[in-house]
Amino acid sequence: MAATGYAFRKIAAAYDGSENSVRAVGVAAGLAAKLGSELLVVHVYSSPVIPYSVAGAPVPNYAELEKAAEDSAKSTLAKGVRIAKDSGVAARGELLEASSTVQALTEFTASEKVDLLVVGTRGMTGFKKLILGSVSSGLVGHASCSVLVVR
Repeated sequence: MAATGYAFRKIAAAYDGSENSVRAVGVAAGLAAKLGSELLVVHVYSSPVIPYSVAGAPVPNYAELEKAAEDSAKSTLAKGVRIAKDSGVAARGELLEASSTVQALTEFTASEKVDLLVVGTRGMTGFKKLILGSVSSGLVGHASCSVLVVR
């Protein structure tokens, strides 16, 4: 790596609980172990959206829904961090709440000075196989760091 001028001192892995994100964390952990890099496992979640209530219908308790979404996100993130640690790498978890996963990860990697972002893409067959997932595609186009997309 040093011969090319690239040093991946800080690697982030996007984790959403999907099989592809499990692979992404595994690849990121392997790279972090080989390169002596710091590893961040990042999970982005959205607050629940409550549609307008029909007259007479009960209005849900937004605070309870928000807490449930955050608790679920924390549990998901903990699984991602555990995958990295089970690979023998120290990892720090970062939980981000945002309506746009691409924007949140792009801003996070820039502010944290991440050198490499590792993300998964959904496995597809046929014609759709040619198209990256919308999040991975958006990150490739907008992130200020290198992006590795894992299948």
